[in-house]
Amino acid sequence: MSTTSSLPSPTPAEAASGPVPIRSAADVSDLVNSGTARGKHARMIVIIALGGIFLDAYDLSSLAYGLPDITKQFGLSSTMAGVVTASISVGSLIGALVGGWLVDRIGRYRVFMANMLFFVITALVCSVAQDAWTLIGARFVMGIGVGMDIPVAIAFLAEFSRLRGKGSKGSRTAAWSPAWYAATSGCYLVIMALYFLLPDAHLGWLWRFTVGFGAIPALVVLLLRRRYMNESPTWAADQGDLEGAAGILRQSYGVDAYVPDDVEGKTERPQRPGLASYARLFKGPYRTRTIQSVAVGLAETFGYNAVAFGLPIIIATLMTQGPLTTIASSFTLNLVFALTGGLLGIRWASTKGAWPMMSLGFAIQLVAITVLALIGQPSGTAVVTAGILMLGAFMFAQGFGPGAHIMSYASLGFPTSMRGVSIGFNQAVLRLGSTLTLFFFPILSTGLGTGVYWVILGAPVLGLIALLVKRWEPVGFDADAEERELSLRST
Repeated sequence: MSTTSSLPSPTPAEAASGPVPIRSAADVSDLVNSGTARGKHARMIVIIALGGIFLDAYDLSSLAYGLPDITKQFGLSSTMAGVVTASISVGSLIGALVGGWLVDRIGRYRVFMANMLFFVITALVCSVAQDAWTLIGARFVMGIGVGMDIPVAIAFLAEFSRLRGKGSKGSRTAAWSPAWYAATSGCYLVIMALYFLLPDAHLGWLWRFTVGFGAIPALVVLLLRRRYMNESPTWAADQGDLEGAAGILRQSYGVDAYVPDDVEGKTERPQRPGLASYARLFKGPYRTRTIQSVAVGLAETFGYNAVAFGLPIIIATLMTQGPLTTIASSFTLNLVFALTGGLLGIRWASTKGAWPMMSLGFAIQLVAITVLALIGQPSGTAVVTAGILMLGAFMFAQGFGPGAHIMSYASLGFPTSMRGVSIGFNQAVLRLGSTLTLFFFPILSTGLGTGVYWVILGAPVLGLIALLVKRWEPVGFDADAEERELSLRST
C-alpha cells in the first residue's frame, strides 16, 4: 500500500464543499488534524470517551471514604487494608498492558465496548461482598477494566480531534483531568447524600451503596457507546482499510469521503502489531519521550494517590476532623479546586502548552506540601483552615498541571500505530507506582503521622527534575507526520 498520497490532499475549502478523495492514511490523518472534518457525532464520541474516564475515576475513588468501615467490618490489619486499596491498581496495571496492545491490534472500538462489562458486574459484586477476599477479587477485576479503558479513551480523544486550536488534541486529552475530578466530586456527593439518608446505625454500609452506585453510570455509558461509538478513522486507515476510514468520516463527521477507483492496494492490511511493539517505545525518537512520560507520570500518580485519594485519611486522621467535615472538605476540594484547575487546563493547553503548565503545577505542589509538613498536626480553626487550603492548592495545581498533561506526554508524542501501547505502557508503570502508594500510604500515615508529608514531597521534586532535564512539548506535535517522514528516510 502506498504510504503517501499521489495527489495533493484536499484543502479545507474543498473538503467542506464537495466529495473528498481518500488516497492514503495520510489524507485521513491530515483531514482530522486540520479541523476540517467536524460533526456532532464525532463530538459525541469525545464526550463518551470522557464518560469512560469518569467511570474510571469514580470506581477508583469509591472506597476512599469507606476504608475505615471496611477495616472494621472485616477485621483487617493495616497491611490487609493496603491490599484492599491496592487491588484495583494491580488489576489496572495488567489491564493497561493488555488493553494498550489490543487497542493497536484489534482497534479502539472493540476494546471500548468490551470493557464496560467489567464496570457493571464488578461494582455490584463489590457492593455485596461478605468477606475481604471477595472484595479484593472484585476490585482487582474492576481494575482490569479501568486499565483497559484509559488507553482506548485517550486514543479516541486524540484521534477525533484537530491538531491545533479550539478542540485540539492537547485540549481534549487534557479534558480527562476535569472529567476525573467531576467523578471524584460526584463520588463524594453520593457519599454525602447517603450520609444524611442512611440511619446512624447503618452508616457502616455507606461504602457498599457508594460502590454499587457505580453500576448505574456504567450502564448509561454502555448504552451510549452502542448508539454513537465508531472506530477511529485514523486507526482504520493506518490498518490499510481506506474504505472503512472513508465510511467513518461520512458517518461521524458528515464528510463526503470516498476512495477513488485508481487507488491501488486500498484494502491491503499491514501486519498486526504483536507484543514486541512495546520494544519500539525505546527506539529512535520515542525513547526519550517514553522515559520522560513515565517519570512525570510516576511523580503525578504518587502525589495524586497520596493526597487526592488519601484526602479522607489526611483530613480525618492527620487533621483530626469528624466524619461530616471530612466528607464536605473532600467534596469541596475536588469540586472547587481540582475541577476548576482541570477546566483551566483545557483552556490553557492549546495556548500555553503542556510543559509550562506541568512545571508550574509541580512547583505549586512543592510549596503546598512543604507548608503542610511544617504545620504538622494542626491545632485551632485557623491552622486547620490553612492546612485545608494547602490541600486545595495542591489539588488546583494537579488539575491544570500534572493531572491534565500526563496524558499529553503519554499519547501526543506517539503516532496512531503505537499510541495504544505508549499509553498502555505508561499506565502500567504508573499503576505499579499507584499500587505501591495505595498499599504503603495507610501504613506510612499510621506510622509517621504528619511526617508522611516529607515523603510525599518527593513527588513534585521528581516531576520538576524530569521536566527540567529535557524541555519537550507534545501539544501541537504531529506524530503521524513524523512517522511518515521517518518511514520515507528508511526507504
